[in-house]
Amino acid sequence: MLVPALLGLALLVLPLIALISRASWSTLWQDITSETALQALGLSLATALSATALCVACGVPLALLMARSGPRTSALLRTLVAVPLVLPPMVGGVALLFLFGRTSPVGRLVDAWWGVALPFSTPAVVLAQAFVALPFLVLAVEGTLRGTGVRYERAAASLGAGRWRILTRITLPLAAPGLIAGVILCFARALGEFG
Repeated sequence: MLVPALLGLALLVLPLIALISRASWSTLWQDITSETALQALGLSLATALSATALCVACGVPLALLMARSGPRTSALLRTLVAVPLVLPPMVGGVALLFLFGRTSPVGRLVDAWWGVALPFSTPAVVLAQAFVALPFLVLAVEGTLRGTGVRYERAAASLGAGRWRILTRITLPLAAPGLIAGVILCFARALGEFG
């Protein structure tokens, strides 16, 4: 068991060591603290946080729907949610351009309503990050919700609690470990999409 674990660790660590070993140590600090690098880092953090917020707003309800649906519906939704995980990055990018491009119906609508041309803009980066990061959040939250079951929700409903109260006082607190893990994975994936 130790040998496979060490091989796995080596697979993760050795490429990073190889990368660091090629760095120019004499100018590294100057390079990573330059104005350009700090601006890029700030933009990356801002877009990753925005994408994560978008994923939470859309992903938690989707995870709840998946967890509370029947087996067929849940399996179909899980398959659709997993599609961005298996798409090559180029295919995902082209699909997003087809959906949000200047000549697409959605792109024209966004331009007409808000005067924003999405392609190659900061909002486009947020949408692309959300596209690739959403599955991480949804699958983590859905697994936790499915594991908690509905018995506490039913008990609260039988005692007169409304849907909102059940969601905020029972469902989401029980899903907190999966939600926290999902948010961390989602943010990390979003940040890594454009660096």
